[in-house]
Formats: sequence, C-alpha cells, structure tokens
Amino acid sequence: MKKIISLFLGVMMVVSLAACSSEQQGSSTPEPSSSAQTESSSTPAQTDDSAVDEDASQSSEATSGGNILIAYFSVPETDGVDTVAGASRVVVDGEVLGNNQYIAQLIQQEVGGDMFRIETVQEYPGSHDPLLEFAYNEKTEDARPELATQIENLDSYDVIFLGYPNWNSDLPMPLYTFLETYDFSGKTIVPFTTHGGSGFSRTIQTIAELQPNATVVEDGLSISRNSVPEAQSEVTNWVAGLDILP
Repeated sequence: MKKIISLFLGVMMVVSLAACSSEQQGSSTPEPSSSAQTESSSTPAQTDDSAVDEDASQSSEATSGGNILIAYFSVPETDGVDTVAGASRVVVDGEVLGNNQYIAQLIQQEVGGDMFRIETVQEYPGSHDPLLEFAYNEKTEDARPELATQIENLDSYDVIFLGYPNWNSDLPMPLYTFLETYDFSGKTIVPFTTHGGSGFSRTIQTIAELQPNATVVEDGLSISRNSVPEAQSEVTNWVAGLDILP
C-alpha cells in the first residue's frame, strides 16, 4: 500500500513540474514577440525618413538652378524722378533697386541660380540727366570701365542670364568690358533689358559678336522702364516659354 501511495505521489510531482515549466515558457513568449515588433515598426520609419530626405534633395536640386548664373548691370537713380516718370529704379518694400536688379530678382525666383552684379570701379551719377550725359560720353570714347567684381567658378555655369539697360541704343560700356573679359564658349546666354522705348536695339547681335562660341538666345526679355514695377507676370510667362531650362 505504501508503495502505491509513493508511486502516486511521484506521478503527481512529475505532472506538477511539467505544468510549471509550461507556464514559465508561456509567460516568456511575449518578450521576443515584443522585441520583434519594435524592430519591425522602426524599420519602416527609417525607410520613410530616407525617402523623404531623398525627395527633398531631388526637389532642391531641381529648383536651385545650380548651373545658372544671373548677371546684371544696374544703376539705380537715387534722386530726381520716380519710376512713373521713367527713372532707372523701382522701390520694393522701401528698398530702392535698379530696374535690372529688380528684374534679375524676379528671374531668380523663377529659375533659382546665383546672382552676380556687374559693378565698376568708377561710380555713376545718381541723377537722371547727368547719368545720360555720362553714358553718352563713355560711348563716344569707346570706354572700357574697369570692373570691380569678378565671377568665381565660371565653369560651373551653363546658362547665363545677362541683364542691362539700353543706353544710347547700345550696351552700356561696362557690358563690353564684361563680355571681353570672360569666355562663355559652350554656354547659353539669355539677354534681358529695360529700356525707354528702344527695346533691345542691336544689343543681342552685339553680344553674339563678342561671344561667337556661345549660344545667344534671341528671344530675350525686353521691358519698358515704366512697366518694371508690374513686370512679375511677364517675367514668369517669359521664363516658362524658354526651351533651355529643364
């Protein structure tokens, strides 16, 4: 009888130990499962972030215009008449800008790119009539004003937007210095000008003669100085029609 009782107790102990082992295994199962879920949920998050960064980078490259330079010559009249009367300036948010400076900024809003202001060592008069006389005398003397600014890394640019006022139905003489200083071979030059009624005159042909190995776009942007303050939509439509941009 004692042997039967001992055998019965032994069997019960084995069953009890098996049950405990089963419960312990069951309670440990959620930990590996939870860990796997964390890795799984973190992986898509990293993938999404990577995709967002890549898209943002591509968007920045597409709109930055890294191969575009917007070079312009502009002499804002600092006194005398206002824009309505035909001065070579426009006031934007209280800041006085030269007409071509303002158009250059509008172009940059559309295409991106870097801005480069063509400046000379000499200063130009800030009043309307003295400026006209000064420009006329420069043309008569076939002057080549010394430049005070220089383009860095010219090789990195493929497209050059080139802006200037029409002075005496010709390029301003600093533009002759500029175009004779740099070699734009293999590049595309896109002219834009502000004027008092003469449009481009013959300036586009002159640019092509000074840069025979560049492609000079004939469909440049010509804006009357009286229309400069309202030129934004015209600039937008003109840029949209250019075939040289991606």
